[in-house]
Amino acid sequence: MHDSVVATSRFLSLILRHRPDAIGLTLDDAGWAGIDEILRLAPQDLRLTRERIDRAVAENNKQRFAISEDGTRIRARQGHSIEVDLQLSAVAPPPRLYHGTATRFVASIRREGLLRRDRRHVHLSTDAGTAATVGARHGKPIVLVVRADAMAAAGHAFFLSENGVWLTDAVPVGFIDFDAG
Repeated sequence: MHDSVVATSRFLSLILRHRPDAIGLTLDDAGWAGIDEILRLAPQDLRLTRERIDRAVAENNKQRFAISEDGTRIRARQGHSIEVDLQLSAVAPPPRLYHGTATRFVASIRREGLLRRDRRHVHLSTDAGTAATVGARHGKPIVLVVRADAMAAAGHAFFLSENGVWLTDAVPVGFIDFDAG
C-alpha cells in the first residue's frame, strides 16, 4: 500500500474503532459514520479525500472497513474498543479456529485464557498462517488452536464478521491447545 493509503487506513482505524471523539465524530449504534462528515472533520494535514478513503477500503488486505450500499457511510468491520452493535448473529463455528499471539503472552493466557482486553471480542482465524501473521505483529509468534466446536457445545457464542474474522467474547483455558500450533 502507498504511504498515503496506509496513513488513511490508520486514521480510519483510530476514528472508527477507538476514538471517534478525537475529531468530534459521532458513530451511530452500528458503528457507521458519514463519509462527508469524516472529510469535513479530518485534520487538514492529513489531506483526506474521498478517493483516498475508497483506496484505503479497497486496498486494505484485512478488509477492515465497509462502505454502505448507498456509498455515503463507512464503518470498521470489527476490532472496536468502543461500544457498537455490528448486528452479527451467532453462527456455528468450524471445529478448530486459530489465535496468533506473541510467545511472551502465553503464561498469562495459560492462567486466564484468551480475553478481549480493550476490544469488544477475541479475534480468531480459520487458518494457522493468518494467525501466525497476526502473532508476528506483537513479537515472536505462537499459534494457539481453539476447540471452537467444544466451546459452542458448551454454550459459547461465535460470530463471523463480514471479512471472515471469527469473534467470541473470551476463550477459556480449557478450550485452548497450546502445543498444537
